[in-house]
Amino acid sequence: MTVNRFFSIAPLACSLLALVTIAAALILGGTAPRPDEGAAAHIFQILVVLQLVLMLGFLLTADWRRWRWAVGRLGLQGAALMLAMAPVAYFHL
Repeated sequence: MTVNRFFSIAPLACSLLALVTIAAALILGGTAPRPDEGAAAHIFQILVVLQLVLMLGFLLTADWRRWRWAVGRLGLQGAALMLAMAPVAYFHL
């Protein structure tokens, strides 16, 4: 597996893990306010920052001669990031 291929897949996995983390937190704890953010919030934050770093790695290793594929994959990564953040915005977590 090439480095760029890793950087094109890993952000999507981070988004999926972040979405699963938020879903599990909602199922197990609901949306009730808590005095502390909790472990789920910290895991989510780490995954989002990691995803941004991986997206930067993708930008740096992309083959820009095939710019349409690179821009499409970057758009997919951005959409996955927004999908992972949607429950946080919707439930005001």
